[in-house]
Amino acid sequence: MIRHRLIAIAFFAGILFAVPAAAQEAGVRAGVSADPDQFYFGGHLETAPLVDRLHFRPNVEIGVGDNVTVVAFNLEFAYHIQTGGNWYTYVGAGPALNVIRFRGNTNSEGGFNLLLGVQHNSGLFAEVKAGLADSPDVKIGVGYAVRLR
Repeated sequence: MIRHRLIAIAFFAGILFAVPAAAQEAGVRAGVSADPDQFYFGGHLETAPLVDRLHFRPNVEIGVGDNVTVVAFNLEFAYHIQTGGNWYTYVGAGPALNVIRFRGNTNSEGGFNLLLGVQHNSGLFAEVKAGLADSPDVKIGVGYAVRLR
C-alpha cells in the first residue's frame, strides 16, 4: 500500500516538475471547500494551448480545517472560451490525487474534479470546482495569475 502511494506521488510530482518548462502562466489561489469544510491555498501552472484553446492547468492545493489536512495534486485541463472584453470563461476537468491526514493517519485517495472559472486578462480569477470520488465536494476560490512569456 505504501509502495503504491509513493509511486503515485512520484508520478504526480514528475508531471508537476516537468510542466514549468512549457508553462505560460503561474498563479496562486485560495478559497473554501465543503466536505471537508476547509480553507485551502495553493498554486498552479498553465501551459500554452495543447490544441485549439485547451490548456493543461495542474495545481496543488492544501486544505486545512475540520481536523483534516488535505493535499490535492490536481491534473486539470481547462478549455478557454472568450466572452468578450478583458474576461474569458474556462471549463475543465481532471483527475486528482488527494493525500488526506486525519487524526495521525494518512491515506491517499483518487478523485476527479469538474471546474468552471472566469479570468480577467490582468490575472484575477474566480473558480468553482465540483469533486467526484474522494475529492472535496465543492471548492470556491479566487486567485491571481501572471504570464511567464
